[in-house]
Amino acid sequence: MSVMRKEMEKYRDIDEDELLKKLSEEELQRLEDELDELDPDNALLPAGMRQKDQTKKAPTGTFQRDNLLAHLEKQAKEHPDREDLVPFTGEKRGGSLLSLSRRFRVIVDSGELEEALASASDAELCDIAAILGMHTLMSNQQYYEALASSTIVNKQGLNSVIQSTQYKPVPDEEPNSTDVEETLRRLKRNDPDLVEVNLNNIRNIPIPVLKEYAEALMENSVVERFSIVGTRSNDHVAFALAEMLKVNTTLKSLNVESNFITGTGILSLIESLQKNTTLLELKIDNQSQPLGNKVEMEIASMLEKNTTLLKFGYHFTQQGPRLRGSNAMMNNNDLGGQQQTRGQSTGIARGRSGSPFETPKMSLTVSAII
Repeated sequence: MSVMRKEMEKYRDIDEDELLKKLSEEELQRLEDELDELDPDNALLPAGMRQKDQTKKAPTGTFQRDNLLAHLEKQAKEHPDREDLVPFTGEKRGGSLLSLSRRFRVIVDSGELEEALASASDAELCDIAAILGMHTLMSNQQYYEALASSTIVNKQGLNSVIQSTQYKPVPDEEPNSTDVEETLRRLKRNDPDLVEVNLNNIRNIPIPVLKEYAEALMENSVVERFSIVGTRSNDHVAFALAEMLKVNTTLKSLNVESNFITGTGILSLIESLQKNTTLLELKIDNQSQPLGNKVEMEIASMLEKNTTLLKFGYHFTQQGPRLRGSNAMMNNNDLGGQQQTRGQSTGIARGRSGSPFETPKMSLTVSAII
């Protein structure tokens, strides 16, 4: 029996319920927060997010690249070399580029260049081009077009006459400058100037704080757009947002893309739309775990029952749910256009019967995104 197994034996008969009864209310709340943010059994999470750092060894100092390279070089020199399966004899096989260069100079001096080029293979022509310094005349695009051509017999010779394509460097995006704590305070006091909350790509937001945002949105009557893209949100955040959508009447756009939300959390979000008639846009695409066919079918079924959502951001993997979801969004947009037309007609009639300076308000029809 291994040492690890012996250590685990003493925990086999422990009563977990008895341990939980001995914890205070504050300790239970801390345990719940830890389980919300860390999930040891979830293989989709990075290793650093499954459990806390339990390293007890003190750091040896800052990273020093030169010392690391010297240590690796020392290890490589001390390691014995592996014996060759075929002993090295020093025998040269095949023609070298230097001998080909000398032959080419002799041919040029003798005036038989055209005859030599006519009988040379494609590989030899490419080597000659490299000798003459013509190796930068062919780009990667021309190289792949030449490989696709059926007129070249020996395509391996083209490897020596291509140049790499120069790509333009793309600068990194600037970090999100949103103050998480200050924005949460403004959200709780219903700040009239806070119409949009953007927490995109802020990865160090604890899960309890994100749940506080969802709870604050329940009573907020100002915020219309809420986005938490790339914040490592999980199902606990999705459940809190679903409860928020059931009572919120102001929010018009919700974006939870690029997170760790599973199919259960996504279904809870869409199911909450049955009690919400003000949300116009919902984006859930690019989650770490594929939702699967069954979840996509349930999503399509729920979208068909909804008559107010105008934009739904998700790439269906199956043709059936994709068509059903697209038709549902098109029907909602058509229904919204008819309601706008009726509202405009009513406004025109009121404008004629009332003040001559009163004009009807116009609104834009939102296109569906599937």
